[in-house]
Amino acid sequence: MTQIENVLYTAKTHTTGGREGAARSSDGRLDITLTPPGGAGAGTNPEQLFAAGWSACFIGAMGKAARALNVSLPADTSVDAEVDLGTTDGAFFLQARLNVSLPGLAHDVAQAVVDKAHQTCPYSKATRGNINAVITLI
Repeated sequence: MTQIENVLYTAKTHTTGGREGAARSSDGRLDITLTPPGGAGAGTNPEQLFAAGWSACFIGAMGKAARALNVSLPADTSVDAEVDLGTTDGAFFLQARLNVSLPGLAHDVAQAVVDKAHQTCPYSKATRGNINAVITLI
């Protein structure tokens, strides 16, 4: 396991009630109601939060990768993330798909950006070898 030498940021949240509760960040910027996936409530769920966090981080990693490859990310770069919550043999697991759109970049260049980003994105590193994750350039 890699030890962090220099902490850049620490996210702090307080959550109550689990999947039918609420979460609030220490700075108050995040203040959400939680509801189970597919539930009737008005809140979000951990899988949606994970999908949003990973896709946002992945776009940042693609920006860094693009700069290293001396190309610019298209203004309409996007990532559609899908995170599944499921079971196998009665145990809960996650799996994910990131569908990456880099319109206007040549396919080989875009694929190089995606591949490099997947090697540097902290979420990709955290999930690698732990969940089934597929990253597709669309």
